[in-house]
Amino acid sequence: MDEEMRVSVSMCENHKQKPSTQELIFGRSFTDHMFIMDFSDELAWHNPRIVPYQPISIAPSAMVFHYGQSVFEGMKAYLNQEGEVQLFRPQKNLRRMNRSNDRLCIPEIDEAFVLKAIKQLVELEKEWVPNAEGTSLYIRPFIISTEPFLGVAPSRRYQLYVILSPVGAYYKEGINPVSILVENEYVRAVAGGTGEAKTGGNYASSLKAQEIAAKDGYSQVLWLDGIEKKYIEEVGSMNVFFKIDGEIVTPALNGSILSGVTRDSVIQLLKHWNLPVTERKISMEELYDAQQAGRLEEAFGTGTAAVISPIGKFAWNEKQFTVNDGTTGPIAKRLYDTLTGIQYGQMDDPFGWIEKVTEKENIHA
Repeated sequence: MDEEMRVSVSMCENHKQKPSTQELIFGRSFTDHMFIMDFSDELAWHNPRIVPYQPISIAPSAMVFHYGQSVFEGMKAYLNQEGEVQLFRPQKNLRRMNRSNDRLCIPEIDEAFVLKAIKQLVELEKEWVPNAEGTSLYIRPFIISTEPFLGVAPSRRYQLYVILSPVGAYYKEGINPVSILVENEYVRAVAGGTGEAKTGGNYASSLKAQEIAAKDGYSQVLWLDGIEKKYIEEVGSMNVFFKIDGEIVTPALNGSILSGVTRDSVIQLLKHWNLPVTERKISMEELYDAQQAGRLEEAFGTGTAAVISPIGKFAWNEKQFTVNDGTTGPIAKRLYDTLTGIQYGQMDDPFGWIEKVTEKENIHA
């Protein structure tokens, strides 16, 4: 990529009305501008630009519609106590995007350049960063294949977009425990497939089970491995952790589990606190037996959207069982308080996870 390439900016003429804190529904409101960059075999990644938020115009024959070549990421911008806007581990998100790109045969992005562009977009939209407790500006980079061609092959043209959305809590329960339905029929991913990539098809394949779970009053689906339907993998939008007999266990990355940024942050924090944490296979039967024996102390999910989401109840094979009497456990609470404390600048950041976007003198009051 040309090191001298600059992002052009076209400002919108009419600004949207920003939603109030009470109106913040996750993923429903979007800011005034977005970022776009094009790729072609001839020019590689080129023409980076910030433009007014608007519909995308591409051909009906664009390959993304027919063969699903797409990847995305999710990260957040936070307003700290000094009025500065900051990001949480954005380099790790963009590194993961390139791993997804490789799996989907999408050209690699220049991670440093895209991060610089994201910062420029967030700086432009800094008035959209909400300042109420638990709120943030969600950042969604994504890439789609745009070549107009009906043929099963990697596209030769792509577009990278970044859109922004002010958000509140992902789950209406917030930090309160959610209920989870263990999925025994449908399969999300298998090793060798695209499960470890952040691509739209993985989420499309999860919708049927999620729809069934929601009708029965469950917040999310817990996926088991696609071969034996025995080993725990992840929740629909989160990685998952269990505290059993004082040991914190999370399923090992196996080629069908997404390598979560929050998951990695939690593991680092637990080790920093000298708490025993293990990445290994864990079956649903082992989890159930631990609960029946009184050894299952906590369960919680981790992800950018929800940060930490305690799990209070499981439904599995006609059985229902609670965790920690359906209340938030001390480890989940400590992790949530620490991660959000670092993200909002209320606690020290010993890991160097925070990336500043704007200085306080440039921020709205």
